[in-house]
Amino acid sequence: MAPPRKHDTDVILDAARALVLGEGPRAASVAAIAAASGAPVGTLYHRFGNRDGVLGALWLRALERFQRRALAAADATDPVQAGIAMALATLEFGRDLPDDAGLLLGVGPADLLDSGPDAAFRARRDELNAPLRARLDHLATALTGTADPRAVEAVTRAVVDLPYAALRRHAPAPPAWLAADLASAVQALLTVPNLGVRLD
Repeated sequence: MAPPRKHDTDVILDAARALVLGEGPRAASVAAIAAASGAPVGTLYHRFGNRDGVLGALWLRALERFQRRALAAADATDPVQAGIAMALATLEFGRDLPDDAGLLLGVGPADLLDSGPDAAFRARRDELNAPLRARLDHLATALTGTADPRAVEAVTRAVVDLPYAALRRHAPAPPAWLAADLASAVQALLTVPNLGVRLD
């Protein structure tokens, strides 16, 4: 059995996230991340390759944490209830993991990465996003009878765009009443006949 790593990856990524959110992406140099995390510079280069490797892993970790919650929430059999649960999972993500939410809401990969998202980053991002896209297709089909792009767009507005906008407005501490208001708004959008989409 391999020995445990001396410097925990999450500790390193948490330190990088604190630098990015507190001082801006440019503050998160390899040297600064090493100093903040207590991990030697050599460990960061060995584990992540370079600065882009650290910050790419940081952003993808936040995305994975969000996607895990959204997909777990969407297990309801009834598509409207599944959509509401997905929307509310966004608020819960923001409330429980405000730093990860702040990263996803406020700092895009192009802002973080010196060379921009490379092929490996894009492939991992697409891999993480694929189950959510499939779930949106499923909800659109259940609600309208089709996964036509316009129907999927209507579902996406209700269960992704609306809660993201609500969380962005109220981050980092959404008020207690927001969940009930958001659930009502999402239900209204998802119960419009055919989501208000003309399918002719």
